[in-house]
Amino acid sequence: MQVAAGRFAPGHLGELTQIVPFEMVDDILATTGAVQSRIRDLPSRVVVYLLLAAGLFAECGYRQVWARLTSGLDALAVAVPTSSALAQARRRIGVRPLAALFALLAGPAAGAERWRGLLVCAIDGTTMSVPDSPANLAVYGRQTGSHGGSGYPLLRLVTVVACGTRTIIDAVFGTIGVAEIRYAPRLFACLRPGMLLLADRNFAVRDLAEQIHARGADLLIRCKDNRKLSTIRRCPDGSWLSKLGTVTVRVIEAEITVTTGGQPHHTGRYRLLTTLTDHHTFPALDLVALYHQRWEIETAFLELKSTTLSGRVLRARTPAGINQEVYALLTAYQALRLAMTDATDSDPDTDPDRASFTIALNTARDQVIHAAAVIAGTVIDLVGAIGRAILNDPLPERRTRNSPRVVKPAISKHRAKGNIDRTNHPAATTTITTRLTTRPEP
Repeated sequence: MQVAAGRFAPGHLGELTQIVPFEMVDDILATTGAVQSRIRDLPSRVVVYLLLAAGLFAECGYRQVWARLTSGLDALAVAVPTSSALAQARRRIGVRPLAALFALLAGPAAGAERWRGLLVCAIDGTTMSVPDSPANLAVYGRQTGSHGGSGYPLLRLVTVVACGTRTIIDAVFGTIGVAEIRYAPRLFACLRPGMLLLADRNFAVRDLAEQIHARGADLLIRCKDNRKLSTIRRCPDGSWLSKLGTVTVRVIEAEITVTTGGQPHHTGRYRLLTTLTDHHTFPALDLVALYHQRWEIETAFLELKSTTLSGRVLRARTPAGINQEVYALLTAYQALRLAMTDATDSDPDTDPDRASFTIALNTARDQVIHAAAVIAGTVIDLVGAIGRAILNDPLPERRTRNSPRVVKPAISKHRAKGNIDRTNHPAATTTITTRLTTRPEP
C-alpha cells in the first residue's frame, strides 16, 4: 500500500489518483487560495479527493464515501469525522478548486480518433435533478408540463463531447430557465480549427453557426425539412450550397429507411447543414453516416445520469454545493474516461466503443476501497487494473439498432396509447439504407 503520509493518507482516488495526482491538486489549491491555514484532520487536498470519490459512489452519503476512502488503510490511524465536520470542510474548500480541476482535465484525450483529419465532437444538453431545498428552489426551477411537471428542481447541463472516446471537452450548467442555445456560446471558446461539431435541430440557428465558423471549426447540424434555404450552386451528388446568415453551408437531404425482418419498418427524411463544402473530399453519403456519431453525447449523458448516478438526485442543498458537486462529478467522469482511453489506445484491435463504462466504474470503485495503485510504481503502467478489466471483457461490436422516439413506460395508465409499434425486432435482421434526394428545380 502506497498512499500519502499522515493525515493526507485518506486523500486519494485509487488508481485514478495517477490521472489526478497530488501535485495537481496541491497546485490548484494554492492557485485558488484554498490551502488550509493549519493541518487539520481534513486537509484541503483530502477534501478534494473526498468530493471526487463522491462522484464515483453516488449512492453513498459523505460519511460512507469517507469509509470507502479509508477502508484500505487499516494499518494507519485515520480520522473519523462527523457529518458536520465533512460539511464544514466542503464549504471551506468552495467551488473554485473543483472548477479549476475540471478545466485542467477537460479536453479531448491524447490520440483521439479523427475522421479525415477532423476531431468529431458533439454538443447537446440534458437536465439533472437537485434537492428541493428552499435555497435550491430560489435558483433552480421545476420544469413545467403535463402531469404537474418535474418533481424536483432541475439543473441544465450543456457539454461538448469528443465522439468515440466520449471525453468532455467543455461544459456549462445552470438554471433550466436558460435554453440550451443560450448556454452554447459559452462553450465555443473550446472550438478550434480541425474540429467538426455535430448538433441536433435545436442548434441550427444562424447566430450559433456564425460563432462556430468564427472559431475556425466546422459544423454538421440537422435542420428542419421545411426550412427555406436559397440555392447558390448545385453539387453533382445532389447537395447544394446555400447561406446560413453569413456562413456558406452545404445542404444535404437524405431519405433513411430502416428495414426489419425484410420489411420496411420506418422511413425518415434528414436535412443536414455543413460547412464542409467540398463534395469530393466529403461525399454526402459519408456525412449522413457520420452524423449518427452525434448519439455519442447521448451515451455520455446516460453514463453520467444512469450508470454513475443511477437516476439519483444530487446531494447538495445549496446552489454553491450543487456547483461544487457537479464539477466534482464531471472531473471524476473525465478521469475515468481518460483511463479508458489509455486502455483502448494500448490495444489497436479494441475500438473505444467497445470499452465498458460500467466495468471501468466498478473497477475504479474497487481500487478506491482497497487504496490500490494510488502512487505509480517505478514502472509506469498506463493501462492499470481499470484498463485490464476493460480489455479482458470488451463489449460486443456495435450492432445496427433502431429505437423509436416513444416513451416506453407509460407515465399514466389512463393516457392514450396511440398507434405505437412496440414490436421487438431482432437486431440481426435490422438494416438501414440511405438514399440521397435531390432538390427539385425552382
